Amino acid sequence: MSGHNKWSTIKHKKGAADAKRGKVFTKLIKEISVAAKLGGGDPAGNPRLRTAIDKAKEENMPKDNIERAIKKGTGGMEGVTYEEITYEGYGPGGAAVLVEVMTDNRNRTVSDVRSIFTKCNGNMGETGCVSWLFDKKGLIVFPKGTDLEKMFEVALEAGAEDVSDEEEQIEVVTDPSAFIEVREALEKAGFKYESAEITMIPQTMVKLEGKPAESMLKLMDRLEDNDDVQNVYANFDISSEEMERMM
Repeated sequence: MSGHNKWSTIKHKKGAADAKRGKVFTKLIKEISVAAKLGGGDPAGNPRLRTAIDKAKEENMPKDNIERAIKKGTGGMEGVTYEEITYEGYGPGGAAVLVEVMTDNRNRTVSDVRSIFTKCNGNMGETGCVSWLFDKKGLIVFPKGTDLEKMFEVALEAGAEDVSDEEEQIEVVTDPSAFIEVREALEKAGFKYESAEITMIPQTMVKLEGKPAESMLKLMDRLEDNDDVQNVYANFDISSEEMERMM
């Protein structure tokens, strides 16, 4: 199982994504509104907004919700102003953790995030303490059984950086600026992806097992459950055997 996509794979196995659909919608609405505010309401000229809308559609968000979020961002509707902040810290076993938030109350959010770290045997660090361990990339995931040779050719032609055959899936990595172009080229060629996102990929992994592994998953779950948290990234690696034992 790929290390950098470990958490999304675990969430899928646990069924956590479906159980928290309401929270997923809330986070996506925030992202759409902020993207529209910063780059305008036309997705054709705003890659961040386009990516957010695509993700909302994948989650089956109603069209009206998407349009309202865009209007809120561009000033067509009154709404709360959100601030984007990234917190950094260490999880159990020394795993690096990045927490991206959108908040209307910085003091509340930092207090909540610090409390979650502490309760799950981790600790918040200073800005920059772990961010250097991650690279911002586009990541497109496909199921096993995909024609790897053809995909490799299409993806690299469209500007992808790498195509890798992992234990449970096939992954295409891109520079963020080439993400939409590569994804669309693969779709046009007939490849159907399981997930596509701009993410933070760790350069090194920290292997966890036993209590630290259990505490790490609890930390990730609780952070993602916080309404102000948009995304959580970490460089932990838990084996498939260990996951089966814990689940």
